[in-house]
Amino acid sequence: MKTKLHAAAATLAFLMIFTFFSSTILVELFGSPDAVATVKQLIVWGMVILVPAMAITGITGNILGKTRRGPVIERKKKRMPFIAINGIAILMPCAFYLNGMAADGIFDSMFYGVQVLELVAGSINLTLMSRNLIDGLRLTGKLKPARSQKTVASS
Repeated sequence: MKTKLHAAAATLAFLMIFTFFSSTILVELFGSPDAVATVKQLIVWGMVILVPAMAITGITGNILGKTRRGPVIERKKKRMPFIAINGIAILMPCAFYLNGMAADGIFDSMFYGVQVLELVAGSINLTLMSRNLIDGLRLTGKLKPARSQKTVASS
């Protein structure tokens, strides 16, 4: 039960961040200023789903990780603090700032600088979370373990 809850919450969190990231890029490339403002507002409202999903992922991951050992678990445990700090210290403040600026119709260099920061931090979290998802699938046997790569010394 805990494993399924962990997997569901982690998948939901990943999909939420992916949706925030991709909708931001698409609206910036093809949308009007009003569309940008709408997306920024929806991202802030989406945190009502994202934050509990991340919390559930962290709590269940810690519970599951207490009884398991190995390199895959250790990799997942090392990534989680970076994901959490990135989300709390960079992504959330960026989302609130960008929402406020977009709502006021202010699309200046500061707005776009923060937007770039948000996209970089979002891509880092997506990368780390996708690695955790892959490792989770390996732990449950739903994905075959990575083949070890042997290096051949050339003569």
